[in-house]
Amino acid sequence: MAASGRSTTRAAVPGTVVRFLLFLLLWGILIGPAPANLVAGLPAAALACWVSLWLLPPFGQTLSLSALLAVLVRLPGQSLIAGLDVARRALSPAMPLRPGIVAYRTDIPPGLERDAFRALMSLQPGTLPVGEDADGALLIHCLDVDQPVTHQLALEEARFRRGTGKGSHG
Repeated sequence: MAASGRSTTRAAVPGTVVRFLLFLLLWGILIGPAPANLVAGLPAAALACWVSLWLLPPFGQTLSLSALLAVLVRLPGQSLIAGLDVARRALSPAMPLRPGIVAYRTDIPPGLERDAFRALMSLQPGTLPVGEDADGALLIHCLDVDQPVTHQLALEEARFRRGTGKGSHG
């Protein structure tokens, strides 16, 4: 029994170190990378890491760093494209808007992973997740329901699943 606990702890160490380093990097970005800032940054990153492990314990899932990086690299560009598309549609009298709600089915179970996917969905041009129907389908508000919204969301879901190490199906 104790050996199993040690094995689990040993397996969690790399993830914990990565979390700590990410919090330290965030500290450096927000406060500045000066060595004097590390006096407060190291304990702040350690505390943030400890709280994050308490709130979201490691769940034994392997992430594909290259696929996850591909998703993350797309975020700023997708956000810019989405903002420009909404502005163009809203300000151009020639652009007809056909707003409405589209239901999108996903196999991603409710929880943190689905919430992360919803956040990614909101970066698609002209779309905003607004809830779920009684059957669990995600309800997406669209500026133009004539666009291939569900097709684009399916492509994003496949990228997201590769990034989370789950392939294209749970």
